[in-house]
Amino acid sequence: MTFVRRYGDSPLHLLLLLCSFALTGYAGVRLLRGDWFGIVLWFVGAAVLHDLVLLPLYGLADRALRRVVPAPASYVNHVRVPAFVSGLLLLVWFPLIAGTQRRRYERATGLSADVFLSRWLLITAGLFAVSALWWCVRTAVWWARTRRGAGS
Repeated sequence: MTFVRRYGDSPLHLLLLLCSFALTGYAGVRLLRGDWFGIVLWFVGAAVLHDLVLLPLYGLADRALRRVVPAPASYVNHVRVPAFVSGLLLLVWFPLIAGTQRRRYERATGLSADVFLSRWLLITAGLFAVSALWWCVRTAVWWARTRRGAGS
């Protein structure tokens, strides 16, 4: 039997997969060398918080949006995607956005931590603006195709 038949893909794929596992293992060892209990607690807490609290809230918000905006799912995605990216950024950078880790960040980097809230708000506004612009372009293209199809 050939390698591709037994493995299901090329040897290069297996090599890249093994390299990614090695890199992940190395990063995990380096990460856990410091405050391993705090990191494990953060991961478990994040998983529990996400699965038991945030995921049901996502579902409720999505259902409410779908009821308020009677549009196809592809158009609702113009709200879903920027909201998801903004929420993800908030989740990752929350301690600095909320200002709870300001001193620790400033001691470690020598930089001011006062910019995180304003930058997160600007990024969120930019994400929604780009999404709205993309929605306008899609709607204009659809409108032009519909008018062209109705005129012929």
